Amino acid sequence: MKFKVAIGAAASAAAMVLAGCAADGPRPEAHSYYSPAVRATPSTLSADAGAFEAFMRHARGIDPNFASAGEVSQALVTGASHEPRQLESGMIAYAALAALQEPRFVAALKADPNRGELARRLAADPEFALQLPGGEAAAARASGALISQGEALRDQGLRVKKAAYSVQHQAWSKRQVADPAGRLARVKRLSAEPLRGDGEATARIYQAMAGGAHHSGPAGPAVARAVAVAALNVLGEPQQGHALMSEPRTASCLRLAKLNLYQCLSAAGPQYEDIFCLGQHAMTDPGQCVVDATRPARTATRVSYRR
Repeated sequence: MKFKVAIGAAASAAAMVLAGCAADGPRPEAHSYYSPAVRATPSTLSADAGAFEAFMRHARGIDPNFASAGEVSQALVTGASHEPRQLESGMIAYAALAALQEPRFVAALKADPNRGELARRLAADPEFALQLPGGEAAAARASGALISQGEALRDQGLRVKKAAYSVQHQAWSKRQVADPAGRLARVKRLSAEPLRGDGEATARIYQAMAGGAHHSGPAGPAVARAVAVAALNVLGEPQQGHALMSEPRTASCLRLAKLNLYQCLSAAGPQYEDIFCLGQHAMTDPGQCVVDATRPARTATRVSYRR
């Protein structure tokens, strides 16, 4: 069984190797985060992490047992509701909060007699954060937190993608998408809207990190930046971490995932093809980007239109 999607030159170009790789309505603000290691973190860091947590949670909650075109449309709203740059900064903020759960790391920073000099060094060389006392343990916490989030979204995306095949025994799934141009425009609009965590974000973040998920081994550059951001917050210099909230490889990965979603939807015809686009490019690809952000070596995730 094959999908009947003809991909043009633009889509083929977008379907390249990824580098390293909700309904509408008002979203309430995220609350400030509380952690046992650091009793208060800047509201911006907490809000960014809350937005990341909110998208990942809503997206992995998409049920692959579709029963109508309306359910597919609603799932697309949920999966499309993130702006790649915001998702990336939220990912780094989330990893930074995980790093702040490492007591030795926080204690060493608080005891450093040259806090200003250290802050300037970290802002210029975020990899240096891994050499600090407790830095590797903090990175292991950050990596573990991101891998848990990324794998959960990626694996649920694979289930949704599989449903694109199994759903075809239902007649509605083979009907053409109504107003495909309007549907694509709506997805693009949702992709540009900011997302905020809800009022329970702080509790969920704390609960997710309470288990202290660790992933040992060399840390990727995005994780190093997250650890440096965490350190700068402890040192009282959070503004010096603003430039560290993005990392080129991860930024490219998330941007290409979104571009491939647009290209896939522009070429899709029947409803089951929308399900495929959702599962692959709105869920599996971003989830893999988050996992790959923890890896030091370039790990290519090929995004293709093979059926």
